[in-house]
Amino acid sequence: MQPSVFYKCLADDTRLRLLLLLVDQKRLCVCDLHEALDISQPKASRHLADLRKCGLVLDEREGRWMYYRLHPELPEWARHVIRLTKAANADCIRECEVRLNRFRVCEDDE
Repeated sequence: MQPSVFYKCLADDTRLRLLLLLVDQKRLCVCDLHEALDISQPKASRHLADLRKCGLVLDEREGRWMYYRLHPELPEWARHVIRLTKAANADCIRECEVRLNRFRVCEDDE
């Protein structure tokens, strides 16, 4: 992975927050992510597609749901940058994580 591609892909706030949410998760559904970021489903899908094109995430269809996770072949230096960014800026993503956990709890009740 070229560093310029990596950083260009992270230059958008929505894509960065999506990626930071995926760091500690095995995988998340588009519905989880659009609820967590409080954005429309099409906007979440468009940014996730951009992350996929950059090689940062991998998608997997399961029935009618599309799930995303960090790409397993992401170079260690890139994983380190993502983890470090999340650790140093936890307050910026905390609200999204709260919404994600609230949504996932509601989803489990159904």
